[in-house]
Amino acid sequence: MSERKGPEGATPGFLVWRLSTKWRVAVDRAVAPLGLTHAQYSLVASLYGMQRGGERPSQRRLADHTGLEPLYVSKLARALESAGLIERTRDPRDPRAVQLALTERGQDVTQRAVKVVQGLLEQLLEPLGGLKSPRTRALTGELALLLDVPLDLTDERTQE
Repeated sequence: MSERKGPEGATPGFLVWRLSTKWRVAVDRAVAPLGLTHAQYSLVASLYGMQRGGERPSQRRLADHTGLEPLYVSKLARALESAGLIERTRDPRDPRAVQLALTERGQDVTQRAVKVVQGLLEQLLEPLGGLKSPRTRALTGELALLLDVPLDLTDERTQE
């Protein structure tokens, strides 16, 4: 196993961007035969997990969970509904909210997609010792920490 350091002088931001781009492209290619894009996969996989936990989330709740913009989740949900993978219904407690659920076909496609993406994740994490290795757990903790940092997009340093 080689100790690759990445491009000379690369910043953490550049490496995060490159890794996220690499991951998005790999997932896009892997789930395309199932009729999904990476963004659609993120939505149905999250919905699948939430449903397994007994939740029937609103589009807003799913947007918060995935980190996607609510308007984009709405667009993705409409496309997935047209493809017969999810159903969108009005929340009886809040007529403004739309609840989402996977259809039977959607559950089947999602389960297959999760297996494919899980295989990709194993490949990606193999240099760290695999999905359950201490290095992967440490990386996961560090990434979660960074995701929790609020960013002030109005910071005067960005205005110069």
